[in-house]
Amino acid sequence: MIDYTKLLNNNIQNLKPSGIRKFFDIANEMEHVISLSIGEPDFTTPWHVRQEGIESLRRGHTWYSPNRGFAELRTQISKYYARRFNVEYDPESEIVVSVGGSEAIDLCIRAIVNEGDEVLIPQPAFVCYEPMTVMAGGKPVIIETKAENGFRLTAEELEAAITPKTKLLILPFPNNPTGAVMRRQHLEEIAKVLEKHDILVLSDEIYGELTYGKERHVSFADIKGMKERTIVVSGFSKAYAMTGWRLGYALGPEPVITQMLKLHQYAIMSAPTTAQYAAIEALKHGDSDIERMREEYDTRRRLIVDEFCRMGLTCFEPEGAFYVFPSIQISGMSSEEFCEKLIYAQHVAIVPGTAFGDCGEGFARVSYSYSLKHIQEALERIERFLDNIHNS
Repeated sequence: MIDYTKLLNNNIQNLKPSGIRKFFDIANEMEHVISLSIGEPDFTTPWHVRQEGIESLRRGHTWYSPNRGFAELRTQISKYYARRFNVEYDPESEIVVSVGGSEAIDLCIRAIVNEGDEVLIPQPAFVCYEPMTVMAGGKPVIIETKAENGFRLTAEELEAAITPKTKLLILPFPNNPTGAVMRRQHLEEIAKVLEKHDILVLSDEIYGELTYGKERHVSFADIKGMKERTIVVSGFSKAYAMTGWRLGYALGPEPVITQMLKLHQYAIMSAPTTAQYAAIEALKHGDSDIERMREEYDTRRRLIVDEFCRMGLTCFEPEGAFYVFPSIQISGMSSEEFCEKLIYAQHVAIVPGTAFGDCGEGFARVSYSYSLKHIQEALERIERFLDNIHNS
């Protein structure tokens, strides 16, 4: 018998599977389950965007694209970021199109991190940053953000975590899973710290179009002096409901993008051609689609926050993305136990906060990227679950 443990990569073997997928898989095996677990818009990709993808197939445009992505797509991405977020990038040298935002994150980390370099990761945060750092040979350094600070990274927390080995800071805002947003004044405080250190920044702005209230998302690259040290990652999944098209991009200084492009060339070669044609249409004519979906998410956000607070599940009010991160401590259970008992007792799938870092203990992530009817039924079941706990 072959002992595969001796033959496989130790770093990969030691990684834990995604905590999100565990409950998604349980839900898939049950009947009549309502899932609020996956961060996927319930909207169908707008018809005019789908139509452009279909038309590209009809025209027989099924060949490889350039490694960087089609020139027209890069030009439209450049115009979009200038129009929406006030940051300009050269489409010839400062943009690379990737297979989803996740590939862009991976490219960025691997292009920057050497063996033993430290990567600062504010948590709770999306599940990929820490394992991708480990796979690149880096050392994740976790900064625990706190509910009393709106789950934002503070300048004091950042300064305390920096060492001579720090190479990269990940800024995951608007945040998955908390919905936290870093406003301009918060980013300027972070920038003052970074001015003193030779550190690069990966700003994951995939939820940049999904912020609520009067103040729009501010790109970290728009903060004075930060563009030259920032790699912005974004994509089409969240803003345009294009999850299955698998298309993202990175924006940044030419020396960094050049190294990311090399990795992309060897590992992937190019992003899907059909998706790129659809994305060009989305960028040209999709601003109204973004506004329509954001208004609907905002309605769902207010409903779910109000209902959780009424039930006693203390809930920080999210200002971005499409997640809430309620405290489940009144149940007396751990996050994992709460979510497991909920899915088996009431057939509602949510994700334990610990899937996003150990500091997520005592919380759960609930996505409101689902219809109001879907959410209302789930809320009724969650309330029954809590009533049964209190009455037992």
